[in-house]
Amino acid sequence: MANRTGNVEKTKVTDIAASRPRLRLGIFASHAGTTMQAIIDACAQGRIHAEVSVVISNNSRSGALARARTHGIPTDHLSTVTHPTPDDLDRAIMETLNRHGVEVVALAGYMKRLGPLALSCYKDHLLNTHPALLPKFGGQGMYGDKVHEAVLASRERVSGSTVHMVEDDYDTGQILSQVEVPVRDWDTLETLRDRVQAKERQHYVTVLERIATRGIHETLAAAQRRHAADEATQAFAVAVQKRLVRRESIAAVPSQR
Repeated sequence: MANRTGNVEKTKVTDIAASRPRLRLGIFASHAGTTMQAIIDACAQGRIHAEVSVVISNNSRSGALARARTHGIPTDHLSTVTHPTPDDLDRAIMETLNRHGVEVVALAGYMKRLGPLALSCYKDHLLNTHPALLPKFGGQGMYGDKVHEAVLASRERVSGSTVHMVEDDYDTGQILSQVEVPVRDWDTLETLRDRVQAKERQHYVTVLERIATRGIHETLAAAQRRHAADEATQAFAVAVQKRLVRRESIAAVPSQR
């Protein structure tokens, strides 16, 4: 009975998504574009009810732009080379997103910071993926191999992938979803990187699938509810621990007779 109910719910959600126009995605990438490729493939396979409307890169020779062109996806190279002042670059990015009707922006290995106009206009519609479990190993300068090196140096037992909203500071936006990747005793930079990247691509596709199906506002609200529940659980656990310590302290005091 539970399975039948679950299937009905899944069917309803799928039907709702199918009745909507495909979500229009804009992807920003700076290098090879392997994460972007996973998103393009998932859209083409119908897993994500979306289409990639434009790919933007700050690197005119990036693999991401080449990959997008092979799929017939519009591309644009926008950087300080094409627009030397930050304000002009910010406006050019917004003009490109508007021209292609982009609804949600996915950063996929994009190594530049977005300007205030793009951040404001796409507030709560800007996503990024980070190769660790934020808030650990995040912030300015923490990207790529630097993250994995830090994880190994700290002897963490678990790393992973985080998909989060983008704000004006690095890696501080609302966390939408996280998946764990165990760190093995024998891991090197290369082995850890390969496992995290593989999981990260799958993870990003799953989150975008959810957004395209349920809508970004519902996805964000669900993440906020989970965060509030986690904080309440942690607060309760701390309170219980304090009471236990207090009881043990009282029990340890010799009675005065």
